[in-house]
Amino acid sequence: MNDRKILSIRFNQDQGCFTACMENGVRIYNLEPLVEKSHYDVETVGSISICEMLFRTNIIAMVSGGSRPKIPDNILHIFDDSKKKAALEIKFASSVKAVRLRREKLIVVLANRIHVFAIFYPTKELFSVETRDNSKGLCEVSPLISSQKQILVFPGHKLGSVQFVDLSNTVQSSSTAPIYIQAHKNELAYIAINQQGTRIATASVQGTLIRVWDTTTKNQLIELRRGTDPAAIHCINFSRDADFLCTSSDKGTVHIFAIKDTNLNKRMSSIPPTIRGTLGKYGDSQWSLATFTVSSESTCICAFGPNNSIYALCLDGTFHKYAFSLEGICNRDAYDVFLDVDDDDEF
Repeated sequence: MNDRKILSIRFNQDQGCFTACMENGVRIYNLEPLVEKSHYDVETVGSISICEMLFRTNIIAMVSGGSRPKIPDNILHIFDDSKKKAALEIKFASSVKAVRLRREKLIVVLANRIHVFAIFYPTKELFSVETRDNSKGLCEVSPLISSQKQILVFPGHKLGSVQFVDLSNTVQSSSTAPIYIQAHKNELAYIAINQQGTRIATASVQGTLIRVWDTTTKNQLIELRRGTDPAAIHCINFSRDADFLCTSSDKGTVHIFAIKDTNLNKRMSSIPPTIRGTLGKYGDSQWSLATFTVSSESTCICAFGPNNSIYALCLDGTFHKYAFSLEGICNRDAYDVFLDVDDDDEF
């Protein structure tokens, strides 16, 4: 067995850190500079499949998985990283599929239900909501207390729909009609939300289109084309100012789109008419401003760094950093194997 096998990777809410869940525990990294900040070995926590940070605080949520779990995967542990021990344990009726954290709320996603807790007041369940089958654990929450919209989004009961819950309303009535948008005709594959809680992005299992929606009006703002061939979407992220969006898939290519100034995106107008005329409905599509390629053999997640930079983190343990220009040029700024980087005593 490969103890260095990575089971999942996830950025924290400000995209300045990330966690690597592994067969031999968990590692937590800072991105600028790229250094290991903390780790838990397999003797302490077992193999871990889910790890969620609360910004850069000492609060970390973990769920067991992999081949050497210490506890069942229906139990959530909240760890105090400063004390290196579990501070809270919550048991659920079925396996935990995802965890999301805000500074005052804990969201736990099961296959058919989402539980919302007030955290550390002491911890108490505020409400839960039933969902359609959600084995991927699709769910996102606007991360900032100061967000214009404090909302939770997840797959609605109708195929391809996204449901909204207002987190400022802690008393959810079962008689209230759910608020949702019909995002796609096919099953959802990914949902992303911007820092401000004003935009969401969705992709279906088809993986060819990404749609961006206004969370207030529920109107579609823009449709972006990743490609024409079906693909499994691994990640979608907004930049912190929501001016740009990036996405990665099993094709091994990271795409960068302009959201604020959509004129920066490529159009079919740049393609010779003899070719454009054969593309039918694709002729009006907005294609990515810029792209770069990592290994298509390894799942990759992506996020924005400072100064028009993009991070790509792969399950093979590699770290990629690219800079992109508004003219669509991408240059690699850094490459490393993050499993091999040294730790650092300063955060």
